[in-house]
Amino acid sequence: MQTVRENSTQYMLRAIELAKKGLGKVSPNPAVGCVIVKKKRILAEGFHKKFGAAHAEIEALKRVGPAAKGACLYVTLEPCAHFGKTPPCVDSIIKSGIKEVVIAMGDPNPVNNGQGIKMLRAAGVKIKQGVCRREAENLNTPFIKYMKKEMPYVTLKMAQSLDGKIATRTGDSGWVSCNKSRLFVHQLRKEMDAIMIGVGTLLKDNPLLRTHAPGRQPFRIIVDSKLKTPLNSRIFSRKSPEETIIATTKLASKNKVKKFLKKGVDILFISGKNGAVSLKSLMKALAARGILNIMIEGGGELAASALKEGVVDKLLFFIAPKIIGGKDAKTPVEGAGIDKIIRAMKVKNITIKKIGCDFLFEGRV
Repeated sequence: MQTVRENSTQYMLRAIELAKKGLGKVSPNPAVGCVIVKKKRILAEGFHKKFGAAHAEIEALKRVGPAAKGACLYVTLEPCAHFGKTPPCVDSIIKSGIKEVVIAMGDPNPVNNGQGIKMLRAAGVKIKQGVCRREAENLNTPFIKYMKKEMPYVTLKMAQSLDGKIATRTGDSGWVSCNKSRLFVHQLRKEMDAIMIGVGTLLKDNPLLRTHAPGRQPFRIIVDSKLKTPLNSRIFSRKSPEETIIATTKLASKNKVKKFLKKGVDILFISGKNGAVSLKSLMKALAARGILNIMIEGGGELAASALKEGVVDKLLFFIAPKIIGGKDAKTPVEGAGIDKIIRAMKVKNITIKKIGCDFLFEGRV
């Protein structure tokens, strides 16, 4: 056991750090952390380790045993009061004799919202809410969006030169960003449910789309309206055995569809304007499959479509200190573009971080 003197904020920040360990493993559940404290001592800690496993509160209660009686439980999300993959957490909390529960944020799930708090109060448990609420909400932004809008949280990631190019005029794009930036992206992939690319990127780069970081591999999604994806692409090799989804349209060859299905590739038929895949419809279909957190990694046409259709939530632009030049060199956002500067999309909440020799610009749209 650890003896500490921190206040409520510091206990909750510890619970948030624990919750982060579940990112990329618990989806479509939220990442949750828990700390049990008694007389300024942390008796036990827990976090939700993977989807279907015990919740954070149960993990911590198992470790503390009878000593939980009279203690205070800090948890990043309102304890559940309903049966899901596991029994309700509130029942175990009440039974343990916990006298106070400090909650960072309420549960946005309408099935549980407010019910956990109501049951705990009815049992005589003291409740304190809102400690580190903003930090807890930032941790589970994809889950919150899904519960409110039934849509995934989408991050658009791009790596470009100082003069705004993602490749040379010949299409060469390896590598624009530095090694530290690429390692950072692999860590980001680990936290995602899925990585999405357009068929143009697949044909040009023939990527594996795996993360080098240990842990669960994300789904791979290819947006390919005419099913141009080669059957022998590296993404379908033994080196990349994870599940792949191809979003296509009725323009796809039926014979080729059959061959992909035989290989175990998931085919989604998504209709849109002018024979293109509707990204908004695709996102709804992916959310229905429990895919809540998606990173779009290229190229410029897919980025333009995603921004135009309004499915992007966050931007991650890596700016490398290189000059590529060339009026025909590819840029991060292609498409038709706008006709007047006044109509340019505004990026909000910009932060800038130096990674290796690159600069990472992060913002919201």
